[in-house]
Amino acid sequence: MPIAQDPLSVEVTLPREDVALVTVEGYLDVDTATEFQHHLANQLHHGRRHFLLDLSAVPFMDSSGMNIILRVYQEARELPGSVHIISPTPAVRRILDLTGVSITVPVSESVDEALERVDHPQAAPAEPEA
Repeated sequence: MPIAQDPLSVEVTLPREDVALVTVEGYLDVDTATEFQHHLANQLHHGRRHFLLDLSAVPFMDSSGMNIILRVYQEARELPGSVHIISPTPAVRRILDLTGVSITVPVSESVDEALERVDHPQAAPAEPEA
C-alpha cells in the first residue's frame, strides 16, 4: 500500500512584489501546520504584506491550520496588509464558517477577486470623519 510522500505541498508565487499567492495542497492539520507557518513567515520576512491563501486543494483543515491563518492575519494587519482565503473546499469552508474565521478573513472565489480586494479593501471599517 503506497504512502503519501508529501502530506502537504506549498507553492508560493508573487503576483506582485508585496503579494504572496500561497497555494496549499493536502491536509492542513497538526502534522503539517508548522511547514505552512514556515512558508508564511518566510514571506513576511521578505516584505510581503498581502497573502492570498489558495485552499482549493485542501480537503481537511483542523484548528492548527486555522490558528496559523489567524496569526498571519494579525501580523499582516499590523504592517498594514491583508490575508485572503481563495476557493476553500466545502469541508474547509464549513469549518471557516462555523468558527467565524470567514467573518474575519475575507474569502474569495478567485485570485483576481482577492487581488481586487487587496486594491480596494471593502471590509475595512469606515472611520467617522470629524
